[in-house]
Amino acid sequence: MWKYKLFAIIAALFMVGEVMMDLIQPELMHQIVDNGVLGLENDGVGNINLVWQLGIKMILLVLFGGFCGSMNNVFVNMSGQNIGNEIRKNCFQNIMTFSFPQIDKFGTGSLVTRVTNDITQVQNLISHFVRGMVRTLLLTFGSMYFMFRLDKTIGMIILCTFPFIIGCMGFCLWKANPLFSKLQSQLDVVNGIMQEDISGIRMIKACVREIYEKMRFGKANDELVKTQLQILIIFAFMNPVVNALIYVTIAVIFCVETTPGVVMAAITYTTQLLNGVLMLVMLFQSISRGYVSWKRVKEVLHTQPELKDGKVENTDCYGMVEFKNVSFCYTGSEKAVIENINLKIHSGETIAIMGATGCGKTSLINLIPRFYDAVSGTVFVDGVDVKQYNQKALRKKIAVVLQKSELFGVTIAENIAWGGKGDIKQAAKIAQADEFISSMTEGYNTVVSERGMNLSGGQKQRVSIARAILKSAEILIFDDATSALDLKTEAQLYDALQKYCPKSTKIIVAQRIASVQKADRIVVMAHGNIVAVGTHKELFENCQIYKDICHSQIGKEC
Repeated sequence: MWKYKLFAIIAALFMVGEVMMDLIQPELMHQIVDNGVLGLENDGVGNINLVWQLGIKMILLVLFGGFCGSMNNVFVNMSGQNIGNEIRKNCFQNIMTFSFPQIDKFGTGSLVTRVTNDITQVQNLISHFVRGMVRTLLLTFGSMYFMFRLDKTIGMIILCTFPFIIGCMGFCLWKANPLFSKLQSQLDVVNGIMQEDISGIRMIKACVREIYEKMRFGKANDELVKTQLQILIIFAFMNPVVNALIYVTIAVIFCVETTPGVVMAAITYTTQLLNGVLMLVMLFQSISRGYVSWKRVKEVLHTQPELKDGKVENTDCYGMVEFKNVSFCYTGSEKAVIENINLKIHSGETIAIMGATGCGKTSLINLIPRFYDAVSGTVFVDGVDVKQYNQKALRKKIAVVLQKSELFGVTIAENIAWGGKGDIKQAAKIAQADEFISSMTEGYNTVVSERGMNLSGGQKQRVSIARAILKSAEILIFDDATSALDLKTEAQLYDALQKYCPKSTKIIVAQRIASVQKADRIVVMAHGNIVAVGTHKELFENCQIYKDICHSQIGKEC
């Protein structure tokens, strides 16, 4: 924020100019009425020259005040927009450093709300504070000062009314303030449901759950609206009460024996005071809501990444992975997902991992690129503890392809190029993707629609595999990444990988026997433990779990 202090200072100075012009106007009007029109200081003889002179002066002051107001808006927006831009970028940058557990803790909907709505509220807080605080204080106390100069009796009347107005404001803000935090939390829920339902729209339609989701969203939205209405009702009560107090004050002013010009000026100052008070209410409302939002944004900005960077950038080894006494459980759970794992994977080796759903296969491979950290034990990559690596250096060594392919709304070529620099077409050929890409009207320049809706599951997987191949990483991890491919295409893919990426260590998580038969070694997991390691033939002869899987998929002929 400090970078843009000059804009804020200039905006404040222009606001001082605008308000001073507003405060001078009633005094000039008082002189025009009493001396120019009624001639109270000249035995009832008016002075048309004074009317013209002061009238022209008023017009010039109004024009100058308008210029100051316009420039104030320019510099307020320059400070507010730039500060909001900085905070938004810093938030996003920090979110990119969060570990998966930290993202899960906040929730996608909450993070979206914080980076959008909450930062907008903070931005409004800054803009309203720079503009509103100067204007409100000057209008409020300036109007009172000029009224005392104009007529001390009228000044005392206004001063007596002021505590009642402040008391009404304070009561309303006290009642509304706790609701702002509740409002933002409910907005998190609404955004979270929206995000879930849009991402899972196919499943909602497949299960015919549209009505249920409509009711769930409606209930969350009703709670949000209910809280908003509570806030609005509180402030709807306040405005008429403050207005009534001001009108009573004006009525009392009419009872004071004074000149018409003084009465007109007093009413104008009272109206300006009312505007200042109401603006003060809106300012405090904006400050209250902005402060709640700022605390939520600050939580994102000040959250330190759980995964601390090491200093190791590179090693002499190539593609070696080792798990030594590794155990892991997810945050908030006491049950170990994997327990006491010991496994060494050699450079260039193809390792397959099999096991029943929930046995810990994905959890195990997620420890290699440090998506999560082991609770106990050590994971080594090229002989170095992964915790000692610089995270970027570690992840440059590893290419990961997930079962759920993540594609972006750019061209197919750009999606593949995320892997790095190289021959995109060659990577696509290895991934068995070139044929279907080339058959498209736009070829590699075909734009992928949101979440890859214009591609089939197998096509998305092959584009993701091509992206991983282009990375030329030491370690290739396929987490059930060929589940949507037919057996022939899958076999051609693995043959091409062996031919073009012989030095890369390949770790394949799969459910199909056909996907793992040619692996150098197959790791069989059950209940978070490794129960057997060996070739297809060895496991079929010695591991009952593996044998049962074979029989269930291929039959007794395997």
